[in-house]
Amino acid sequence: MNTLLGIVLMMMTSFGNTSCTEKADSIAIPPPSTGDVSNLQLYITSQDDVRGQKNQGLRLIEGAFSIGNDNTFSTLRVDKSHTYQEIDGFGFTLTGGSALHLNNMSSAARAQLLQELFGNDEGEIGVNYLRVSVGASDLDAYPFSYSETEDESLNNFSIQKDKENLIPVLKEILAINPSIKILGSPWSPPTWMKTNKDYKGGSLMTSHYGVYADYFVKYIQAYAAEGITIDAITIQNEPLHPGNVPSLLMQADEMSAFIAGHLGPKFQAAGIATKIITYDHNCDRPDYPISIINSEANQYINGSAFHLYAGDISALSTVKAADPSKEVYFTEQWVGSNDSDFGGTLMWHFENMFIGATRNWSRTVLEWNLAADSNQEPHTDGGCTLCLGGLTIDGNTVQRNVAYYTVGQASKFIPTGSHRIKSNEMGDLPNVSFLTPEGKIVTLLMNYSEAQKKINFKMTGVDKSYIVTIPANCVGTMIYDANATL
Repeated sequence: MNTLLGIVLMMMTSFGNTSCTEKADSIAIPPPSTGDVSNLQLYITSQDDVRGQKNQGLRLIEGAFSIGNDNTFSTLRVDKSHTYQEIDGFGFTLTGGSALHLNNMSSAARAQLLQELFGNDEGEIGVNYLRVSVGASDLDAYPFSYSETEDESLNNFSIQKDKENLIPVLKEILAINPSIKILGSPWSPPTWMKTNKDYKGGSLMTSHYGVYADYFVKYIQAYAAEGITIDAITIQNEPLHPGNVPSLLMQADEMSAFIAGHLGPKFQAAGIATKIITYDHNCDRPDYPISIINSEANQYINGSAFHLYAGDISALSTVKAADPSKEVYFTEQWVGSNDSDFGGTLMWHFENMFIGATRNWSRTVLEWNLAADSNQEPHTDGGCTLCLGGLTIDGNTVQRNVAYYTVGQASKFIPTGSHRIKSNEMGDLPNVSFLTPEGKIVTLLMNYSEAQKKINFKMTGVDKSYIVTIPANCVGTMIYDANATL
């Protein structure tokens, strides 16, 4: 295609004649244009059809565009000459439990599913970023570390537990997408390094800061020996939530001291290029990562990571402004298995994370977690019992859930190495735009009102404009060729 390569709209809830849940032949669209719109395409997926379908069940709709400009409509203006952060990717946390369910599938079924998730061809969603736990998360069957008994020299360090499920699955994923980026996050240090000698809560003993830094070095080197590059690590998952199993309480001054006095220097001495990312917790405490940015640890850190169980997504911009040379990342948001509002959940995640986080400088958007079974297992005793995976896997049976569609709406079209570019904010029509390495412009947008909206679309520096109809209560992806003459 020479101009507009595609618009993907995911339909949500039912409201009147312009409902996104109605079938394609009943959706209100403009009359056929008399101009040349042969290279403009509109794909939709209704809520009725979407659940359980691969690749969002895309359906082509004809006649959804017209050439021209209507001054009574708002105008979406995209300017590719103004670029912002580079995008690392969109994806999930591949928990130990996720890997267990994938590894228990037949080899043929697993290969087919992994290709669907991580491939880039038709019918595949191109997931390009994964987070994994360093040791156990609460979505493993039980807590564990890589050094279970006290050994200051770490001669007993072993990732053998990860070789049962996680590493074999990662190797299959890397065979599909060798450039996928991987972030490692610990839920707890080994218990013998902690003040309470327990997986739940406690703090890292200051006397063990050095050996825990060595533990990170060994982790990255052990994975490298398996052919797996850890692109980045966070110091601690949710450092202000010591009530999980496993977990750790780590205050900002403790994280700063650990990075500045131990982890940063030891990474440099070992020639490790893995990025060090701070915080990894909610948007209500931007003071936490800012205090680390303003400390001696600054020279060693790449940026800060966030969740959105509290606070506002604009906190990412607040932290970015504290030191624009440091990056921000969005690394976790769950979907509860007791949440029956598929449409509302998808809309909230799309607005706050995929549009909101990236508009606020995030290089990643990650859903939690990739997979669980229909009982939301496994989990530790004290871990999350309601965490709905992007996939529900029972044997070889796979159900695709809301997070599958939110991630695929972005990862399929926005590859690693894309850059956010300038687009105007439009109030009740949230949007964000990207320029891909192939020269395509991708705009994520949504209409959460109860009526369809018509907007003008204009790319800066191009004379021609289009009128686009966006149905009610929809999220979507608009793709076009940045180098084409529209």
